[in-house]
Amino acid sequence: MTGPLVDPEDVPAWLQPLVKISGDVGADTFSRFSVPADASYRPAAVLMLFGEGPQGPDVLLQRRADTLGAHAGQVAFPGGGAEPGDGGPVGTALREAEEETGLVPSGVQPVAVFPELFVPVSGFAVTPVLAHWRTPSPVHAVDPGETAAVARVPIAELADPANRFQVVRKGFGWKGPAFDVGGMFVWGFTGGLLAMTLSLGGWERDWDHGDVRELDVALAEHQARVDGRQVPEKE
Repeated sequence: MTGPLVDPEDVPAWLQPLVKISGDVGADTFSRFSVPADASYRPAAVLMLFGEGPQGPDVLLQRRADTLGAHAGQVAFPGGGAEPGDGGPVGTALREAEEETGLVPSGVQPVAVFPELFVPVSGFAVTPVLAHWRTPSPVHAVDPGETAAVARVPIAELADPANRFQVVRKGFGWKGPAFDVGGMFVWGFTGGLLAMTLSLGGWERDWDHGDVRELDVALAEHQARVDGRQVPEKE
Protein backbone atom coordinates (compact mmCIF):
# COMPACT_ATOMS: atom_id res chain seq x y z
CA MET A 1 0.00 0.00 0.00
CA THR A 2 1.31 3.43 -0.96
CA GLY A 3 0.05 6.92 -0.30
CA PRO A 4 -0.77 9.01 2.77
CA LEU A 5 -0.85 7.40 6.20
CA VAL A 6 -2.34 10.50 7.84
CA ASP A 7 -4.58 13.40 6.92
CA PRO A 8 -2.25 15.88 5.14
CA GLU A 9 -3.72 18.66 7.27
CA ASP A 10 -2.20 16.98 10.34
CA VAL A 11 1.38 17.71 9.23
CA PRO A 12 3.18 21.07 8.86
CA ALA A 13 2.21 23.08 5.77
CA TRP A 14 5.68 22.70 4.25
CA LEU A 15 5.34 18.89 4.29
CA GLN A 16 1.76 18.66 3.07
CA PRO A 17 2.54 18.66 -0.70
CA LEU A 18 4.65 15.49 -0.34
CA VAL A 19 2.00 13.71 1.71
CA LYS A 20 -0.75 14.67 -0.73
CA ILE A 21 1.13 13.55 -3.85
CA SER A 22 2.42 10.29 -2.38
CA GLY A 23 -0.63 8.36 -3.57
CA ASP A 24 -0.51 9.76 -7.10
CA VAL A 25 3.06 8.91 -8.13
CA GLY A 26 4.35 5.62 -9.50
CA ALA A 27 7.74 3.99 -9.27
CA ASP A 28 8.59 5.36 -12.72
CA THR A 29 8.48 8.86 -11.23
CA PHE A 30 11.65 8.04 -9.32
CA SER A 31 13.40 5.32 -11.31
CA ARG A 32 13.61 3.68 -14.73
CA PHE A 33 14.12 0.27 -13.10
CA SER A 34 11.14 -1.98 -12.36
CA VAL A 35 10.94 -4.47 -9.49
CA PRO A 36 11.54 -7.96 -10.97
CA ALA A 37 8.42 -10.07 -11.37
CA ASP A 38 10.28 -13.24 -10.35
CA ALA A 39 10.86 -12.03 -6.78
CA SER A 40 14.63 -12.19 -7.22
CA TYR A 41 15.18 -9.34 -4.81
CA ARG A 42 15.17 -8.56 -1.11
CA PRO A 43 12.64 -6.10 0.34
CA ALA A 44 14.03 -3.08 2.16
CA ALA A 45 12.92 0.33 3.37
CA VAL A 46 14.44 3.74 4.05
CA LEU A 47 13.23 6.47 6.39
CA MET A 48 12.91 9.89 4.76
CA LEU A 49 12.69 11.80 8.03
CA PHE A 50 11.91 15.51 7.82
CA GLY A 51 12.06 17.79 10.83
CA GLU A 52 12.22 21.48 11.67
CA GLY A 53 15.66 22.69 12.69
CA PRO A 54 17.32 26.09 13.30
CA GLN A 55 17.57 26.65 9.52
CA GLY A 56 14.04 25.50 8.72
CA PRO A 57 12.92 22.11 7.40
CA ASP A 58 15.68 19.52 7.24
CA VAL A 59 16.18 15.84 6.45
CA LEU A 60 18.17 13.14 8.25
CA LEU A 61 21.04 11.61 6.28
CA GLN A 62 23.91 9.31 7.17
CA ARG A 63 27.27 8.50 5.62
CA ARG A 64 28.18 4.85 5.51
CA ALA A 65 31.55 3.72 6.88
CA ASP A 66 34.43 3.58 4.41
CA THR A 67 35.23 0.04 5.53
CA LEU A 68 31.96 -1.51 4.39
CA GLY A 69 32.02 -3.95 1.50
CA ALA A 70 28.97 -2.45 -0.26
CA HIS A 71 28.25 1.24 -0.86
CA ALA A 72 31.24 2.21 1.31
CA GLY A 73 31.36 5.92 2.13
CA GLN A 74 28.08 6.70 0.39
CA VAL A 75 25.44 8.98 1.88
CA ALA A 76 22.02 7.43 2.37
CA PHE A 77 18.75 7.67 4.23
CA PRO A 78 18.67 5.44 7.32
CA GLY A 79 17.31 2.05 6.33
CA GLY A 80 18.07 -1.50 5.29
CA GLY A 81 16.73 -4.96 4.62
CA ALA A 82 13.42 -6.15 5.99
CA GLU A 83 13.24 -8.67 8.82
CA PRO A 84 10.33 -11.04 9.65
CA GLY A 85 9.19 -9.16 12.74
CA ASP A 86 9.03 -5.72 11.10
CA GLY A 87 5.41 -5.98 10.01
CA GLY A 88 6.02 -4.04 6.81
CA PRO A 89 8.17 -1.21 5.40
CA VAL A 90 7.24 1.30 8.09
CA GLY A 91 8.48 -1.06 10.78
CA THR A 92 11.65 -1.80 8.80
CA ALA A 93 12.43 1.88 8.28
CA LEU A 94 11.92 2.78 11.94
CA ARG A 95 13.89 -0.19 13.26
CA GLU A 96 16.83 0.44 10.95
CA ALA A 97 16.85 4.18 11.71
CA GLU A 98 16.91 3.51 15.45
CA GLU A 99 19.71 0.95 15.07
CA GLU A 100 21.81 3.21 12.86
CA THR A 101 21.24 6.70 14.30
CA GLY A 102 19.89 6.14 17.81
CA LEU A 103 16.76 8.20 17.22
CA VAL A 104 13.73 7.66 19.47
CA PRO A 105 10.96 6.10 17.31
CA SER A 106 8.15 7.46 19.47
CA GLY A 107 9.02 10.98 18.28
CA VAL A 108 8.67 9.98 14.62
CA GLN A 109 5.33 10.09 12.81
CA PRO A 110 5.25 8.06 9.56
CA VAL A 111 3.05 10.10 7.20
CA ALA A 112 3.24 8.46 3.77
CA VAL A 113 4.66 5.53 1.81
CA PHE A 114 6.12 5.94 -1.68
CA PRO A 115 6.22 3.18 -4.32
CA GLU A 116 8.73 0.34 -4.03
CA LEU A 117 11.90 1.11 -6.02
CA PHE A 118 14.34 -1.45 -7.41
CA VAL A 119 18.08 -0.93 -6.95
CA PRO A 120 19.81 -3.31 -9.41
CA VAL A 121 23.32 -2.89 -8.01
CA SER A 122 22.24 -4.26 -4.60
CA GLY A 123 19.22 -6.36 -5.56
CA PHE A 124 17.00 -4.57 -3.06
CA ALA A 125 13.43 -3.41 -3.66
CA VAL A 126 13.33 -0.32 -1.45
CA THR A 127 10.20 1.31 -0.06
CA PRO A 128 10.73 4.96 0.94
CA VAL A 129 8.78 5.86 4.09
CA LEU A 130 8.11 9.57 4.53
CA ALA A 131 8.01 10.73 8.15
CA HIS A 132 7.70 13.87 10.25
CA TRP A 133 10.07 14.29 13.19
CA ARG A 134 7.49 15.63 15.65
CA THR A 135 9.80 15.32 18.66
CA PRO A 136 13.44 15.29 17.51
CA SER A 137 15.93 13.32 19.56
CA PRO A 138 19.73 13.33 19.53
CA VAL A 139 21.26 11.20 16.78
CA HIS A 140 24.73 9.81 16.22
CA ALA A 141 26.59 7.03 14.44
CA VAL A 142 25.60 4.11 16.66
CA ASP A 143 28.05 1.64 15.10
CA PRO A 144 31.14 3.32 13.58
CA GLY A 145 31.77 0.09 11.73
CA GLU A 146 28.61 0.73 9.70
CA THR A 147 28.00 4.49 9.91
CA ALA A 148 30.64 7.21 9.74
CA ALA A 149 28.42 10.25 10.32
CA VAL A 150 24.82 11.33 10.82
CA ALA A 151 23.51 14.81 10.01
CA ARG A 152 20.34 16.86 9.72
CA VAL A 153 20.72 18.65 6.40
CA PRO A 154 18.60 21.76 5.77
CA ILE A 155 16.33 21.58 2.72
CA ALA A 156 17.41 25.13 1.83
CA GLU A 157 21.00 23.96 1.45
CA LEU A 158 20.01 20.97 -0.69
CA ALA A 159 17.92 23.24 -2.92
CA ASP A 160 20.69 25.84 -3.24
CA PRO A 161 21.79 25.76 -6.92
CA ALA A 162 25.41 26.20 -5.80
CA ASN A 163 25.28 22.76 -4.15
CA ARG A 164 23.73 20.86 -7.08
CA PHE A 165 25.13 19.27 -10.24
CA GLN A 166 25.11 15.96 -12.10
CA VAL A 167 27.69 13.17 -12.07
CA VAL A 168 28.61 10.48 -14.59
CA ARG A 169 30.34 7.14 -13.99
CA LYS A 170 32.91 6.25 -16.59
CA GLY A 171 32.26 2.90 -18.20
CA PHE A 172 28.78 2.54 -16.68
CA GLY A 173 26.73 4.80 -18.95
CA TRP A 174 25.10 6.27 -15.86
CA LYS A 175 24.32 9.91 -15.06
CA GLY A 176 22.39 11.25 -12.11
CA PRO A 177 21.88 14.19 -9.74
CA ALA A 178 24.31 14.92 -6.93
CA PHE A 179 24.61 17.28 -3.97
CA ASP A 180 27.69 18.54 -2.13
CA VAL A 181 26.35 19.92 1.13
CA GLY A 182 27.04 19.86 4.85
CA GLY A 183 30.26 17.92 4.39
CA MET A 184 28.35 15.17 2.58
CA PHE A 185 28.49 14.14 -1.08
CA VAL A 186 25.13 12.68 -2.09
CA TRP A 187 24.67 10.76 -5.33
CA GLY A 188 23.27 7.47 -6.68
CA PHE A 189 19.94 6.15 -5.42
CA THR A 190 19.76 8.66 -2.58
CA GLY A 191 20.71 11.58 -4.81
CA GLY A 192 17.97 10.68 -7.27
CA LEU A 193 15.37 10.21 -4.56
CA LEU A 194 16.31 13.52 -2.94
CA ALA A 195 16.20 15.38 -6.26
CA MET A 196 12.69 14.13 -7.02
CA THR A 197 11.58 14.85 -3.46
CA LEU A 198 12.69 18.47 -3.78
CA SER A 199 10.69 18.74 -6.99
CA LEU A 200 7.53 17.07 -5.65
CA GLY A 201 7.70 19.05 -2.41
CA GLY A 202 7.89 22.38 -4.24
CA TRP A 203 11.37 23.16 -2.87
CA GLU A 204 13.39 22.89 -6.08
CA ARG A 205 15.11 26.01 -7.41
CA ASP A 206 16.52 26.52 -10.89
CA TRP A 207 19.95 24.94 -11.12
CA ASP A 208 22.50 24.20 -13.83
CA HIS A 209 21.64 20.79 -15.31
CA GLY A 210 24.53 21.28 -17.71
CA ASP A 211 27.06 21.12 -14.86
CA VAL A 212 28.08 17.47 -15.34
CA ARG A 213 31.12 16.14 -13.47
CA GLU A 214 32.97 12.85 -13.53
CA LEU A 215 32.06 11.04 -10.32
CA ASP A 216 35.55 9.99 -9.23
CA VAL A 217 36.94 13.49 -9.81
CA ALA A 218 34.04 15.17 -7.98
CA LEU A 219 34.39 12.77 -5.04
CA ALA A 220 38.14 13.41 -4.81
CA GLU A 221 37.62 17.18 -4.86
CA HIS A 222 34.93 16.90 -2.18
CA GLN A 223 37.17 14.82 0.07
CA ALA A 224 40.05 17.25 -0.39
CA ARG A 225 37.85 20.11 0.79
CA VAL A 226 36.62 18.09 3.77
CA ASP A 227 40.21 17.21 4.70
CA GLY A 228 41.33 20.82 4.25
CA ARG A 229 43.66 19.95 1.40
CA GLN A 230 44.14 22.17 -1.62
CA VAL A 231 42.04 21.18 -4.61
CA PRO A 232 44.18 21.04 -7.79
CA GLU A 233 43.18 23.63 -10.37
CA LYS A 234 41.50 22.26 -13.50
CA GLU A 235 43.48 22.56 -16.68
